[in-house]
Amino acid sequence: MTAPSLSYTPGHPWYYVLGGEPLALEEIKQRAIASGYQGYCFDRIEKADRLAEPKRSQVLRQMRAGFMEQLEKNTSQYQECMATLKVYHENTRAHDQPACADVHTSISLKYNHLYNDYAILHQLEERVSCQRDLFERF
Repeated sequence: MTAPSLSYTPGHPWYYVLGGEPLALEEIKQRAIASGYQGYCFDRIEKADRLAEPKRSQVLRQMRAGFMEQLEKNTSQYQECMATLKVYHENTRAHDQPACADVHTSISLKYNHLYNDYAILHQLEERVSCQRDLFERF
């Protein structure tokens, strides 16, 4: 298998078609945080963060719990995709023309879901860790 082209990232199916290895969960988390990406529900987080205490902390904690549950599901599915990809590559002959298959699309999508989950959880953790003054007005 050839090394993946530098133009493809783990969020793209061709990264895996060309031999790119799935990243460890911690590496996905680090990449998401380092990128500064804030996730698809940044507006919802911002809205919750503007609530008065103690409602603010309650809503942010509920959101965090929901995304932690989502992260667990996506982690499990990502691990299944990694196992499927390994079997796929073991059964694909080295001289075969590279082609994108469902397994490549699946693992790239799961990578993107995890990346997004980690970015959102990072945003939530930053906000949950700071409780505002109970008498602060916005």
